[in-house]
Amino acid sequence: MEDDVLSGPVAAARDRLQNPRELSDRVAMGRALWRELVIGFAGQLGELRLGFTQLAALYVLAEGGTTTIADLADALARSPSATSRLVDGLVRRGLVDRRLETEDRRQRTIWLTPAGQALLSHVDRARADQFLAVVRPLPQSERTLIAMGVAALASRALSRRGRLIKAPPP
Repeated sequence: MEDDVLSGPVAAARDRLQNPRELSDRVAMGRALWRELVIGFAGQLGELRLGFTQLAALYVLAEGGTTTIADLADALARSPSATSRLVDGLVRRGLVDRRLETEDRRQRTIWLTPAGQALLSHVDRARADQFLAVVRPLPQSERTLIAMGVAALASRALSRRGRLIKAPPP
């Protein structure tokens, strides 16, 4: 059955021991895929008139409900004043809401609005569609390998600074 046949490059990768150098070479070979995903992502952000840091802020807010500008600044590794300006723009667009804290009027609580949640859902769907457009034409056996690889990667979380965090032991 043709669906169960691996392509030459995939079969060769399966049949060789994957030392770190070989793995690095394989990742470098994925540059074309990465390029297409990034270009598509940049195009989508342009259409939405949204910067990458703004999108990152929306994702941070989607994780935790409400937070402060100081917490968001820490998560984004930006200054509080730069983060405050970033939030101003997101508030003007109706993607984020904020209020002064009654106990400490210097502090502002911010959260994602339904419009912000909808925008993230739109971004996520478009990214998934772009990824699936690349994966769908592959033979079933290779789609299975990709699903396994994605599951393996998803079992690890990325920290806010982009460092891998080990999954808790079972």
